[in-house]
Amino acid sequence: MTPISFADFEKVDIRIGTIIEVLPFPEARKPAFKLKIDFGPAIGVKKSSAQITKHYTAAELVGRQVAAVVNFPPRQIGPFMSEVLTLGFPDEEGGVVLVAVTHAVPNGGKLF
Repeated sequence: MTPISFADFEKVDIRIGTIIEVLPFPEARKPAFKLKIDFGPAIGVKKSSAQITKHYTAAELVGRQVAAVVNFPPRQIGPFMSEVLTLGFPDEEGGVVLVAVTHAVPNGGKLF
């Protein structure tokens, strides 16, 4: 693993947002959802493709706060343009478990 400086870490803009819409993404190569995430007035609502179908249903995701990298360039995922990278960790079988906060915080809050 290559060490990075604190200045390198500060370049990655990780924010908290609330999922406001979840749609199926049948065109994805691996099972995924299309998410709309509200990051508050400064950043707005952004779209993300997330391979989180193993542990989460669409209904339980709406209203959930998630962490995401908001300063990567948009990425084309099949017919969908993903604007942020929703963060998670793999379980023992590779299924994604979302990074989450333990208490509600304002949308748009920056990780530090």
